[in-house]
Formats: sequence, structure tokens, C-alpha cells
Amino acid sequence: MLDRHSLFWKLSILLVGFCLLMIGLSYTWGRHVETQNAFLDEPARQVLRSYASEAEQAWRTGGREGLDRWVTAMHQREHGWVGVLDSSLRPLDSATLGPEIMQRLTRLRGVDWPMSRRSIDQPWLRIPFPGAPEQGMLVMQLPQRFNPGHYRLLWRVVTNGIIPGLFTLLLCVGLYRMLIVPLNQLREQANAWRADQLSARLDSRTIARHDELGELARAFDQMAERLQGTVALQQQLLRDLSHEMRTPLSRLRVACDGETDLQRLRERLGREVDCMQQLVEDTLQLAWQDAERAPMNLEPIQVQALWDLLIENASYESGWGVERLICEVPGDCWVQGNLNHLAQALENMLRNAIRHSPENGLVRLGGQREGGYWHLWLEDDGGGVDEEDLERIFAPFSRLDGSRPGDGGFGLGLSIARSAIQRQGGTLWAENGKRGLRLCMRLPVHVSASSRGKPAPTELQLT
Repeated sequence: MLDRHSLFWKLSILLVGFCLLMIGLSYTWGRHVETQNAFLDEPARQVLRSYASEAEQAWRTGGREGLDRWVTAMHQREHGWVGVLDSSLRPLDSATLGPEIMQRLTRLRGVDWPMSRRSIDQPWLRIPFPGAPEQGMLVMQLPQRFNPGHYRLLWRVVTNGIIPGLFTLLLCVGLYRMLIVPLNQLREQANAWRADQLSARLDSRTIARHDELGELARAFDQMAERLQGTVALQQQLLRDLSHEMRTPLSRLRVACDGETDLQRLRERLGREVDCMQQLVEDTLQLAWQDAERAPMNLEPIQVQALWDLLIENASYESGWGVERLICEVPGDCWVQGNLNHLAQALENMLRNAIRHSPENGLVRLGGQREGGYWHLWLEDDGGGVDEEDLERIFAPFSRLDGSRPGDGGFGLGLSIARSAIQRQGGTLWAENGKRGLRLCMRLPVHVSASSRGKPAPTELQLT
């Protein structure tokens, strides 16, 4: 169903309104012009009234004979029938009125009336005597030279050509502003991207539109922000990676120049190569997670079972006993996510907690359900961080020197964890708990398969 703010309705209303406007204008203005062109102009009326004044003067001075002479002279001046009648339509001169003329006399018009152009013959006019209208009147056929509508062709050009053309031009301007201007802005933004001007944005009025072009503009701006952020992240990663690589390379140079024991040199080279390999792999993984936007396969995951798998490796790597890695999440905690990505995120968070915990410290995983989500948290005993650094710890290569115990790292673990959590529809943030730093996750709930009468999910197996 078309949205009520869609471009279809805007164009429909505009075009229908334009058509109705043109029909109304053509009808009303056309009738007005036709009516105005049907009346005699003022010079013609003055000439006809002067004829009536002459006829009255001839009748007063010469009577019937005078009118006969004047009518004879009028026939030489004007073509058509001319007569002088009284108020009862009887002739005041010597003329004889036949049946055809009497029929015409029943359809006389005044000089101020519209002249019909439907009849073949010229209309007949009645012009009362100026001095004594009740005594007589001049009746004559309208001379063709007095016919109204001399500018009829010009008015038709104006009415049927110029005025509709102007309104059509206004319609084109409106359509241009509605359709072409936003498309030109999109083209300019695309050209700006091609020129590496990733900060270019569309006009706020275009983004605020409630139609398809507004949605396209907002998508363009979101794509520009995404592209700008990705490029900025890639550049920052390259700068940070080059900076981080200098330390192991410097140690390798010192070892090569100063070590005399071949065995110790091999061990040093192995450690530094492993360090650089881990650094490159973590950096590439973070860059891949930021650039990868393919749909992720989601599945039901039991958090408690996943924790049991992770603490085996963590205990082996760190030398911690499994009793120091406490899980307080209920057994019915099932989330909807991607097993490998969630395991990687939780493993990075667990390693970070172990690294920054004091001797004989504990790491706890807890959680509670909040509507359609599970709120999970991983808390260590490291004393926490400053409030202003709670968000900075998720930045790539960010290390808070001296703020927490531990031997540090590359500063990529929490960045990778946040990216992995966000890609499966969750969120990850940090806050200070009672004992130390608390990393909080919010993941969608998955209803247990057993509660719906379906087979239980298969055993967790990380790939």
C-alpha cells in the first residue's frame, strides 16, 4: 500500500490540480473573453447614436418627407435595411413593412446588448431618438464594419496559448524543484565522494522530505557517514598498526645486533614474530568485522554451556583454576546469536578480565532477563577505571596505562568484542561495578526449543 506521504500522491495531487485549474481557467476566462468580444465598442455605439440623432432631426424638421430623404442618404452611406419607427413599430417614413421585415422587428437589439454571431445575417438594432425616446427610434441592420471581436484572434492566442503556456511553465518549475533538484544534489554528493570529499552532506530540507526522495536522501547520508567512518577507521588502524609494529621491530633489531647466544636469539625472534602475527591478525579481524555487512546466521545459544567451553581454554592459558571463573547465569538463559562471534567476544572479554585482575581475583558472569533481551555482565576484581575512560576502552589500540593492574596488550580485544556483539543485534558497554570493571551485554532472547515442543539444539561446537 502506498504511503500517504509518498511521491505518488504528491505528483497525483499536483497534476490533477493543474488539470482542474486549466479546465476552470479555460472555461471561465474563455467565456469572459467571448462575452466581451460580443459587445460593440464605444466608437461604434457613438456612430449609431449619431445616426439616431440625425433621424430625429430629419423627422422634426422635414416630417415624413425629411425622413424619406434622410433614409435615402443613409442607404448610400450604409448597406443593409434602415427605417425609422414609432414605439408601436409603425414606420414614420413612407416605407412599407413586409412580413419578413415585421418578423425581423420582433428580434431587435439595443446597442448595449451582446451581438450574436450564430445567425448568418447581421443583427438588427433599435436606437431610440436621443431627445424623445418615446416618440421614435432608428432601426437598422448592423454594418459589418461595426462587428465586435476585431481582436478575437489575439484573445484566442492569449487565452489558448500564452496563459496555458505560463501555467505549464509554473508546473514544470514545481516538478523541477520537487524531483530534479534533489536528484542534482544526490549527483553532486556522488561527485564529491568521487573526489574523496566524504564529509559532503545533502541539504537538510531534502533529508526532511516525507517521500521516496527523502528516504533516498537519508540513505545516501547514512551511506556517506558509514563510508566516512569506515575510511577513517581503516586509516586509524593503519596508523596505529604501523606505530605498534615499531616496538617489536626495534626489539628484533636490538636482539640481532646484541645477542650472541643463538638459542636465546631464536627464542627472542619467535616471541617477537608471534607478537607481530597476533597484532596483524587482530587488526585485520577488526577491519573485516567493520567492513563485513553480510547477513549473519543466528542460532539459539545456551550461555552457561558456552561459558563452560571458554573457561577450559582460559584456565589453561592463564593458569587460573576454574573455581575462580564463576558463572551465575541461570540455566534457562538462551540467546539468539552467532556461536563463533559470541564465543570470540566473550573470550576476549574474559581474557581482558583475567589480565587486569589482581592475584587471587575472581571473574563473575551474571545476567537477568529484561523483556525480549538478556542483560549479561562480566565483572572482575581489578578496581574499575575512571568514568571518562569507560567508552575509550573500546577504541582500537586503547590502553589505560597505570589505571589498572595487568601487563596490557594490544588494546584490540574489546574493540573486536563490541563489533562482534553489534553484528548479531546486541550491544556492549562498560560500567564500574562493586569490585571492578563490569562489561555489560544486551542480547536478544531465544525461547527454549523444549518449551515449544521441538527437539533441543545440538551440542555447542566452536569452529
